[in-house]
Amino acid sequence: MVDGGGRWGRRTLLRRSALLLGGAALGSAATLEGTRVADRRLPLAGGPASATLGNRRQDVGSGGVQVVWGVRTDTPLVALTFDDGPRPQWTPMVLDTLAEHRVPATFFLVGERARRHAALVRGRMGGHEVGNHSWAHHDLARMDATKAHDDLSRSHDAITAATGVAPRLLRPPWGHLGGSVLHAAARLDYRLVLWTLQMVEGEFPHDPAGHARRIVADVRPGTILLGHDVGDERRLVALRGLPDMIAGLRARGYTFVTVSDLLRRAAVPGAAR
Repeated sequence: MVDGGGRWGRRTLLRRSALLLGGAALGSAATLEGTRVADRRLPLAGGPASATLGNRRQDVGSGGVQVVWGVRTDTPLVALTFDDGPRPQWTPMVLDTLAEHRVPATFFLVGERARRHAALVRGRMGGHEVGNHSWAHHDLARMDATKAHDDLSRSHDAITAATGVAPRLLRPPWGHLGGSVLHAAARLDYRLVLWTLQMVEGEFPHDPAGHARRIVADVRPGTILLGHDVGDERRLVALRGLPDMIAGLRARGYTFVTVSDLLRRAAVPGAAR
């Protein structure tokens, strides 16, 4: 009740507070129980979130997996990488530009595209490096451990057949990591490679030179630089500016290396900071 001054009576106030606290406690308990029920329905062991197969034996190659975004080094090295190919759309143009400027790169290939367009890369990967970018560019982090492994194994075989080189690096689509991705990478003895810096084509429409200047200014020693040789028209800004990017980085004293070469050089005593 409320007294004449418009204030709650002490007994009423205590009773209502107790009811509110009790309701909050019941609500929290119900939410917690609901979460537990939902969690019990998830395929935890071997599911997308799990990096193990539960109580089964973990056959994971050498027993570990390395994830790299770049390296710390005082040596001006940069690794140029291209995702999503090969396709007739732009892959030959990228390979021609790299050949003209004698620049090695690492191509993270989609297995289905490598099989379909094998002629684009066959005999052209000398000096370059290939990595696995999944079979059909689906999200590996949403797959369970078995499906992720099967997807990557299928892609691995297609890339090996198309290029004559077995990939030893993995870059999952969109950089999405889940437990199942880690487990599959370990089983296949892959290194997981993400990136330090990504090309930002959308910020420089119709301005290849401006985009090249932006990338050249942002690169630091040990950078893994992400580009694409497949996509919509806006990505041509980066590819058309690739000669300026190469020239600008070389003017700053940078040497282009593959990802694996970058990791090897950074591991040499005195090179890493």
